[in-house]
Amino acid sequence: MIAYFDCFSGISGDMTLGAFLDLGISLDWLKKELCQLISQEFDISVETVIRHGICAKQVRVDVRDSAKSRHFTDIVSLIQGSPLSQAVKKRSVAMFDRIADAESHIHGSLKETVHFHEVGGIDAIVDIVGVCLCLEYLGVETVIASKIPMGKGFVRCQHGRLPVPAPATVEILKGVPVCGTEIPHELVTPTGAAIITTLAASYGSIPDIIVEKIGYGAGTHVLEDRPNVLRIMIGTPPVSFTGVEEQQMIMIETCIDDMNPEFYGFLMDRLFADGALDVYWTPVFMKKNRPATMINVLCRKERKNSIIKRILSESTSLGVRFYDVGRNILPRESIQIFTSLGPARVKKVVDPDGEVRFVPEYEACKAIAMEKNIPLRVVYDTILFEARRDNPWKEQVLDKKTGEL
Repeated sequence: MIAYFDCFSGISGDMTLGAFLDLGISLDWLKKELCQLISQEFDISVETVIRHGICAKQVRVDVRDSAKSRHFTDIVSLIQGSPLSQAVKKRSVAMFDRIADAESHIHGSLKETVHFHEVGGIDAIVDIVGVCLCLEYLGVETVIASKIPMGKGFVRCQHGRLPVPAPATVEILKGVPVCGTEIPHELVTPTGAAIITTLAASYGSIPDIIVEKIGYGAGTHVLEDRPNVLRIMIGTPPVSFTGVEEQQMIMIETCIDDMNPEFYGFLMDRLFADGALDVYWTPVFMKKNRPATMINVLCRKERKNSIIKRILSESTSLGVRFYDVGRNILPRESIQIFTSLGPARVKKVVDPDGEVRFVPEYEACKAIAMEKNIPLRVVYDTILFEARRDNPWKEQVLDKKTGEL
């Protein structure tokens, strides 16, 4: 199941919870689950409101002991010691961890001693843990979000009068695509920022999805130029008969005719380190028939600014072009097999007809060839042959992030 968070008016904890309740989550069920954590300390009320003609659920968390607040370590201990599922615990702690990191950085304090005021105590626990419970209930596996809009002005809080967006909100949203608005209100709260940055796998336009349900959660303020609601769409990917995954990417390109050729290799390495998925050079002829090199970089949308900055700082280019592109990829995973030459990494790829094929990894083949002093071609052919047959040794899947088994 995929959930798309359409944050055209920002995001907060109560807006997110309201949208999930509008999607059909039972309020009685949610209260019962949360009572395993903070029994008798809260109540939740839900009201249907109209925002620019759209019906939405507005959630209010009533805290019975408003003076009670907790430190970060108290909240973590409370969640970890509860009977909730491990998935709910992990997500919830991750969200509070983001807030605590931001608050400790801004106020110059230890994360463990961060005191939850505005985001805090019971109402933050209800919002954050409640959202994680709803995600698990609905079976949401992937979250994609729109670009995050930011308000302007000032807001009064426990620490005094602070600019909008609040410092903690901006700190949490580092590395996330945001945009400014002329709306004189806080559109994104620290809780909302922590929720979306923890959950979202990517940011951009609505993905290919068969929409099954739509929920609207209302914010507190009534905005003049737009409905102050968060829209969440949930559904499944379109049925694919080929097994090919479609992805939306960004292509960044520029042409260079005055750079030392030795610099290109260094630039390529840096671009891959910045998150480029593919980098290649193409010989071209520019005006006045000058020979030049076109740089093409394929990347995910959230890496666009980092890639552009790298090109403009590491090359002689004065500007770049970029545009949306789609790509289809076959399912694949990196595994380790044990061969007569020793352990070796290969890509296990599933073709559109369902057939499995193996592609030996170049670096793994190179290492074996150097160690055993045999031709690279022999290593490649041996690994490919032994990977294709029924391998008697267990395959070990490699972690994509760490490269470890």
